Amino acid sequence: MTLDVRFTHKLGDFALDVAFNIAAPGVTALFGPSGSGKTATVNAIAGILKPDTGRIRLNGTTLLDTDAGTWVATHKRRLGYVFQDARLFPHLKVRANVMFGARRAKQQPAEATVDDVIGLLDLGHLLDRHPANLSGGERQRVAIARALLSAPQILLLDEPLAALDAGRKAEVLPYLERLVDAAELPIVYVSHSIDEVARLADQIVLLNRGAVAAHGDVSEIMTRLDLFPLTGRFEAGAVVEAKVIAHDAEDHLTQVGFDGGEVWLPVLDEEPGTPLRLRIRARDIMLAETEPQGISANNVLKGTVTELRHDAGAYVDVQIACGATRLLARITHRSRKRLRVEPGRDLIVIIKSINLDRRGGRPPAA
Repeated sequence: MTLDVRFTHKLGDFALDVAFNIAAPGVTALFGPSGSGKTATVNAIAGILKPDTGRIRLNGTTLLDTDAGTWVATHKRRLGYVFQDARLFPHLKVRANVMFGARRAKQQPAEATVDDVIGLLDLGHLLDRHPANLSGGERQRVAIARALLSAPQILLLDEPLAALDAGRKAEVLPYLERLVDAAELPIVYVSHSIDEVARLADQIVLLNRGAVAAHGDVSEIMTRLDLFPLTGRFEAGAVVEAKVIAHDAEDHLTQVGFDGGEVWLPVLDEEPGTPLRLRIRARDIMLAETEPQGISANNVLKGTVTELRHDAGAYVDVQIACGATRLLARITHRSRKRLRVEPGRDLIVIIKSINLDRRGGRPPAA
């Protein structure tokens, strides 16, 4: 499953010059500041925007080629599109809204497939309601089900949580995780929330001022110091693919391993071997010259400084290699001088807090 996107387009005084390739199923996040061209890019993939020049190919089929004069209309592109505001048919009940997607499919989905999608998004108890009687989160789940049942080759999600308050976002995110883990098709996810991207994405296309600033694995992009502040400096940190090793029933803890070492989390229900996605924020890491004694932190690793980024203010961002994993720490210039922090320096990494971003992430490297 491949998506190749290369186009240029002028929108008034704003110029887009975008090029990237998706070569496998999974989630690719289009991420960047407001006005960077995220929605325009996903609209070009969908056929809502017709670029001035370029080529877009999906699974070997040309959707756009301005040199050859090729342009495939949106309704013929075999894609599912979920907008910020769901856009359900208000006069149809949930069941009819969902099945509208099935009627658009080239081949009618089997009843078991319909049931699977309804179960995946927990819509069974909502089927006889009208959209006006649904919460914002429920409407988005219906919109996703409708898109899935159209049998798309690719799923486009344009900031599906942007119109929801914090409570509704928390309600929908677990369903998006289930969708990501279950779907065997590429998903393009537009977002300006680094929390959503770190939790859901496999790849990031980082857009800035209409161009691709970087493209790569979420774990790589999130720890690149040269991309600050585009990746959201306050929330900066490492995305770590890990797996459950064992449980300590007496202390209610779970041991988790990744290629940089082993850490402890509050007890989880998952069996040993279960893949997890962790996020370790830069502000939750302390550095030391020697292994500390008599502290409350349970998670202490050994690492080597690989890169520094000096701030004009009080802070320095430090990239540290723990095995093949890169972590980030934010320390003051005074601490950097006292600890003699520089590339190649071996230090102790003390982790104060770890977020469990997602169960069922990719297995860590062997």
